[in-house]
Amino acid sequence: MSDTIFVTGAAGQLGRLVIKHLLARGVGPRRIIAGSRSPDKLAELAAQGIDVRRADFDDPAALTDAFKGAGTVLIISTDALDGADTRLKQHRNAVAAAVEAGAGRLAYTSLPNPGSSLLSFAPDHLGTERAIKQTGLPYAIFRNGWYQENLHMALPGAFASGTWHSAARGGRTSYVAREDIAEAIAAALATPDAGRHTYTLTGAEALNREEIAELARRATGKPLALVEVTDEQLAAGLKAAGVPDVFVDVLVSADVETRAGNLSIVTDHLESLIGRAPRRLARHLEEAGAGYAG
Repeated sequence: MSDTIFVTGAAGQLGRLVIKHLLARGVGPRRIIAGSRSPDKLAELAAQGIDVRRADFDDPAALTDAFKGAGTVLIISTDALDGADTRLKQHRNAVAAAVEAGAGRLAYTSLPNPGSSLLSFAPDHLGTERAIKQTGLPYAIFRNGWYQENLHMALPGAFASGTWHSAARGGRTSYVAREDIAEAIAAALATPDAGRHTYTLTGAEALNREEIAELARRATGKPLALVEVTDEQLAAGLKAAGVPDVFVDVLVSADVETRAGNLSIVTDHLESLIGRAPRRLARHLEEAGAGYAG
């Protein structure tokens, strides 16, 4: 099959990092195709000799044309969290378009154990994994753990008030750096592979909220009290802060998932792909501390 790699969502944070690490691993620009709904945002990649194409998951016919000539198609999950199955429809469109375009391998960014996950958007990932497996093509499914960067949504406001409200009740999370995830994906895709692989990409340790709060206090030198609340209290607080209902559901389900232990998985898959230990959360907090504390 062709050794070209199509990266969808190339204007997004993960997509750009995957391309960065493909280049760093010696994958030439001529082997990379960058796709986005807004290809005008990819001028910097085009200047490096990377083929830039419009790739809109809501336009299946055009998507098939965009994927033509690609050996591997990396489907980076979209951000259409509207509670109306839009994201699953988009992903299925991408899978079908890649098959029709003649791709030889599919890759996808999923989440750990989507079949048992309590996250509100887990069915999107489970349905996409099933669609990929039903094609019969070789695949690489990357079940990405919870990003360290997700703490950007919680800690600045928590430090502003001095309290971090949580319904996780001692549950642990193996936070992982987005950059490490991108490097692992690039490592797996850099060489054509006719196998079928599922990687669960996590951090090296699983910490509970109090342990994370202590790391954050050390990093900032600021006080931060962890306050345990119920799911209902957490949802009410988020709504009072103006968070849209669909994202309230996402954030509450994340604490439910944590409480159930489903985000505490630790594997060596990431380390085996990138050849080094994952970046520790303490380091992330030390570097981001000033921004968190205001």
